[in-house]
Amino acid sequence: MGHISLNQITKRFGEVEVIPPLDLEINEGEFVVFVGPSGCGKSTLLRLIAGLEDVTSGDIRIDGRNATEVPPAKRGLAMVFQSYALYPHMTVRKNIAFPLRMAGLDKAAQDAKVNAAAKVLNLTDYLDRRPGQLSGGQRQRVAIGRAIVREPAAFLFDEPLSNLDAALRVNMRLEISELHNTLKTTMVYVTHDQVEAMTMADKIVVLHAGRIEQVGSPLELYKAPKNVFVAGFIGSPKMNLISGPEAAKHDATTIGIRPEHLLVSHTEGLWKGRVGVSEHLGSDTFLHVHDTGLDDVITVRAGGEISARHGDTIYLSPDMEKLHRFDAQGLRIA
Repeated sequence: MGHISLNQITKRFGEVEVIPPLDLEINEGEFVVFVGPSGCGKSTLLRLIAGLEDVTSGDIRIDGRNATEVPPAKRGLAMVFQSYALYPHMTVRKNIAFPLRMAGLDKAAQDAKVNAAAKVLNLTDYLDRRPGQLSGGQRQRVAIGRAIVREPAAFLFDEPLSNLDAALRVNMRLEISELHNTLKTTMVYVTHDQVEAMTMADKIVVLHAGRIEQVGSPLELYKAPKNVFVAGFIGSPKMNLISGPEAAKHDATTIGIRPEHLLVSHTEGLWKGRVGVSEHLGSDTFLHVHDTGLDDVITVRAGGEISARHGDTIYLSPDMEKLHRFDAQGLRIA
């Protein structure tokens, strides 16, 4: 259970088409991440799947059944929002059990499901607390627990970690990924953070202006971006994109090289430049290199022990086997 099929889905708000005709298959048990910049349509697409927005045209099928006109509560999906939407006057136990009470389950069945969800989410010791007594990460786990007890065909997550600090975001990424491995249930996850997408997804859907730019595994998108947009969006730090005479030498309009695929030397190399800001992260150092004669500042990912100071002259050489080429339309050249 949990196969979702989008067939020529469109969405308009008045005369504005925010989702042009779109096809997508989400297979049973997959962890699929919708990623893209703000305004790309990723949350709108998730809400169309959930039934919280009406489809303008096309159809949505869930496990083979046409669900386009089916109300949200009957689609067999559970949504977890950016805001926890917990009832502050209720205990954790009652918050998790709320959808079960609404469904009319008896007390014994409610308790069994709540206890099982709490065990999976490490919330057993907090069942008698109220949301105000919990951390942000714990409250998000309660919201996920409320979704788990419904035993949905798929979980829909709409930027669930946006309200958490950096450390909690990392922890919750791991917890949600572990939850997926435990439950084996389809999960569709929206984020603007491509690091979240790369670390959590089985399959990434990159969206731009309502259109799907590329669908693939994290490594597929990293190694073989279909176009300049995906190349510049996937990867941290982002890929260096270079046009002009340097690209023409490679029979391309634009070439791309990732920061980690540049060799740094103090004596020789293809591109001579001047070190600007250096970001020291311990295991890695990010160098921002100016005055190379290329389009823009070039970012280099080097080892944490590299000796390069602001103003130093260095030489960069790209790994030619890792060079990406794009044509005048911004499409990948094989």
